[in-house]
Amino acid sequence: MPQTDDAHAPHEEPVADNAVSARNVSKTYGDTEALRDLSLDFPRGQLTSLLGPSGCGKTTLLKIIAGLLAPNAGVIKVNGETVTGPGPDRAFVFQDFALLPWATVIRNVAFGLELRGVAKSEREDIAQKYIADVGLQGFEKSYPHELSGGMRQRVGLARALSVDAQVLLMDEPFSAVDEQTRRKFQEDLLALVQNESKTFIFVTHSIEEAVYVSDQIAILLPRPSRVSEIIRPSGFRHKGVDNIRRDSEYLDIVDRIWASLRSYVE
Repeated sequence: MPQTDDAHAPHEEPVADNAVSARNVSKTYGDTEALRDLSLDFPRGQLTSLLGPSGCGKTTLLKIIAGLLAPNAGVIKVNGETVTGPGPDRAFVFQDFALLPWATVIRNVAFGLELRGVAKSEREDIAQKYIADVGLQGFEKSYPHELSGGMRQRVGLARALSVDAQVLLMDEPFSAVDEQTRRKFQEDLLALVQNESKTFIFVTHSIEEAVYVSDQIAILLPRPSRVSEIIRPSGFRHKGVDNIRRDSEYLDIVDRIWASLRSYVE
């Protein structure tokens, strides 16, 4: 697939209401150019997956949106405001859980609210709600070392949800769990996108996962990364999670993306 400029990439009609916009973003690490002049919009209330070959800058872009890294050029805007650092409008779900090992589940989930000065009774009520939402009710007093990998990832997701950020940034959150748990997480994520009215930006290496959970997929080129193509696999959403994986459109999109990416797989 030729490395065309974003302006000539086969984008569909733009979505007017974007929670996050990246414009001409570039990032260099020493002599390594990770991102070059990358532009991409993230529609409000939808899930956008970043998909591409290893090392193409997916996590770098996520961290720039989070305000954890500064771009060398370009701008990120969240709800029209330029990102200059981390903020309460964004929450990050890390691949490695990033839990406090000395804190219970409820303390971990409430930790972001604690940092904001929310009173203990109020933050624990909020944390309790999201602990129940992610299926961990009864484990409030457990510690991370007492939980499975899947349960620890649920704690991380509940913590991100509890701070009520409008943009959730998820860096391969399901990569460390077994296939059965991963499939359940994917179903839960679809429900969250539908029920929480938040904007999700999701990094994954799995084509099947991206097509399954996404409203929009941005395919990134190898370094220096730019957007190659945007795909919106929404035609089968109304069929329900039990039928999506057998849907002909789902299968066709998976094959199409693999055909685009296979030449970049070493």
